[in-house]
Amino acid sequence: MTELTREQQTEFEAAAFRRLVTHLRERSDVQNIDLMNLAGFCRNCLSNWYREAANEAGVSLDKEASREIVYGMPYEEWRERYQREASETQKAAFEINRPKE
Repeated sequence: MTELTREQQTEFEAAAFRRLVTHLRERSDVQNIDLMNLAGFCRNCLSNWYREAANEAGVSLDKEASREIVYGMPYEEWRERYQREASETQKAAFEINRPKE
């Protein structure tokens, strides 16, 4: 395996994150519940992780701001444009797969 400097690792991780966020913005047909059921995380999870990282670094970032970073627009606007009502099948799968608290 190639040895990476800490700076390279951070740069590559950031690039991969940006690419993932861009991909998710382009795939507005994929619902968050589908992501949760298949992968165990969704756009909201990413925005929460982003906000937590910012807060741990001493940067105050609220929920709405971190969601706008991930969604590329205010969350409510994304919901109005793209979110559909989850089917009973999707809801049942979520109940089985939902994160255990």
